[in-house]
Amino acid sequence: MKLEVINLTKSFGETNVLKGISFSVESGKALGLLGRNGAGKTTTIRILMDVFHANSGEIRLDGKPFDPRRIQIGYLPEERGLYPKRQILEQMVYLAMLRGVNRKNAAANAKRWLERLEVSQYQDKLLETLSKGNQQKVQLASTLVCDPEIVILDEPFSGLDPVNSQILQDVVQELIHNGKIVIFSSHQMSYVEEFCEDIVIINHGEVVLSGNLDTIKRDFGKDQLVLNAIDHTPDDFSQLIVHFLPDLVHITGHSKDGVIVRPCEGVTRHELLSKLAQIQDFTIERFETYKPSLNDIFVARAGE
Repeated sequence: MKLEVINLTKSFGETNVLKGISFSVESGKALGLLGRNGAGKTTTIRILMDVFHANSGEIRLDGKPFDPRRIQIGYLPEERGLYPKRQILEQMVYLAMLRGVNRKNAAANAKRWLERLEVSQYQDKLLETLSKGNQQKVQLASTLVCDPEIVILDEPFSGLDPVNSQILQDVVQELIHNGKIVIFSSHQMSYVEEFCEDIVIINHGEVVLSGNLDTIKRDFGKDQLVLNAIDHTPDDFSQLIVHFLPDLVHITGHSKDGVIVRPCEGVTRHELLSKLAQIQDFTIERFETYKPSLNDIFVARAGE
């Protein structure tokens, strides 16, 4: 399957929330839908879920108009969406039946996912009696209880300790391996890098970057280097670079322990390294190609 979002726009009163959002994702792949708070991610998801209607644009599934009522969608919202004072198994069966699953299959699916997520011992408990992390795992089980073909996960790792995070990571990988369409929204970039082949970054209702994550990283780091010097902080070293190398490099940013530079036009890496080796005021410890993290890319494209 291929899901395509094509030029979606949405306004609330005079506020334009989406200004022509487009992206696509295929079965067996995960798409990272990224953006700052208020960028338009949740509005886009709600249009996909048919909670909101777009002002213009369209959504297509395998080239045909997308009707969310004709395909199972599992949605894990960032906010808790279950009933705190109801038994867990009871409400999971109820939610599955709302999505068209018969009672027998709903109960079997619910028990299977509760066991897979290691919370089956709580199936007769009230949701509010569970820890935050176990509530999140029950929420994920409820998302998957209808065996959805499209899975939308909004901040799924919220409240999970490292052990439970690993369980959830394994489940997400299984969903991808089993050919589901996964749309993954999170501010925890390490998880996005773990799962997603493609990303879309939305800022102020517009797509500011999209495509294959590996290609984006390669292009973003192209012709840039990371430098650091022994016994110098990045800030201190930046001042030395500006002083000694004004005609050789431009400083483009900072990493955790180094300075990111781009050689000036016509300056080779060999020439730059030779010049650095001649300067007595510092000793170079690191001289390598800049490999940006997704966090670096996100800040550069979605930061003010």
